[in-house]
Amino acid sequence: MNFVALQGAVAQGVLWGIMVLGVYITYRLLNISDLTVDGSFALGGCVCATLIINFGMNPILALVIAALAGMAAGAATGILHTVFEIPAILAGILTQISLWSVNLRVMSGKSNMPLLKTETLISAVGSKLGITQAQSAMIVGVIVAILIVVTLYWFFGTELGSALRATGNNEFMIRALGVDTNRMKLIALMLANGLVALSGALVCQNQKYADINMGRGAIVIGLAAIVIGEVLFSKVINFGFKLASVVVGAVVYFLIRAIVLDFGLNTNDMNLFTALFVAAALSIPVFMAKYRAKHDYSETVEEDEV
Repeated sequence: MNFVALQGAVAQGVLWGIMVLGVYITYRLLNISDLTVDGSFALGGCVCATLIINFGMNPILALVIAALAGMAAGAATGILHTVFEIPAILAGILTQISLWSVNLRVMSGKSNMPLLKTETLISAVGSKLGITQAQSAMIVGVIVAILIVVTLYWFFGTELGSALRATGNNEFMIRALGVDTNRMKLIALMLANGLVALSGALVCQNQKYADINMGRGAIVIGLAAIVIGEVLFSKVINFGFKLASVVVGAVVYFLIRAIVLDFGLNTNDMNLFTALFVAAALSIPVFMAKYRAKHDYSETVEEDEV
C-alpha cells in the first residue's frame, strides 16, 4: 500500500472522527442508540454544498450553519423522544427517514452536488501551504478535532455537562436530585448531531461533492471506531483522553479499511465487512469477561478444596 493512500485514509479517519465524537456522546454517555446519525451526516454535507455553490458563502461560515442544521435534526429526534415519548431508537429512525426528503429539498431535488470548481476550506489551506488535498485535510481535521475535544472536556466538567453525564449513568438518581432529564437528553442529542453534521460538511469539502447517500452506514462506522478506541486505550481513565481515543479509533478503522481494500476486497462488500468487524469487536470483550469469570471461579473452588 502506497504512502499517498495511507495519507488519504488518515485524513478520512480524522474528519469522520468528529462524527464519532457525536456518536460517543449518545451511545456511551447517554446510553441511547441514535440512528439520526446517517441522516444528519448527509444533512451537514448537503447544507454545506448548497450554501457554498448557490449562495457563494464562506466555507467556514457554511460549516457553522451545517452544524446548526445538524443540531436542529437532533432537536427533532429529542422532541419525538422526550415530548411524545417515542422510544429513542424509533425516534432516530423517523428523523433519519425524514432527512432523506429534507436533504433532497436542500439540494433542489438533486441527488448530488459537485464542488469541483469551488474553493473550500481544505483546498484553500492546501493552496496556501503548497500541500496535497489529503495533507490539508489532515491538518484541518486535527485542528478541528483538538478544538472540539478540548471544548467537550471543558463542557462535561461544568454543572450542566456533569448533569448530562449523570443522566446517562443513572437517570432515576439524577431525576431525584431535581434535574430535568428530558432536557438533558435533548441537549445531548442536539450536541451530538451538530458534531455529526459538522463532520459531514468537512467530508463534503474534502471530497468536493455532497451526496444524498454519503451518510449511509455512518452509525456502524461510529460504533466500530468507538470500540477500536476503547480497546486501544482500555487502561485510560482521563475523560479527555477517552474523547481523543474515539478519533484515533476512527483513524485506525479507515487505515484497516484501506489495507483490506488494498488486498482486493470488493468495495460492495465493505458494509458487510464493517458489520462483521463491529459484531466481533463487541462480542470478544463479552467472551473474555465470561472466560475470566469462569477462570476466577475455578481457582476459588480449587483453593476452597485445598
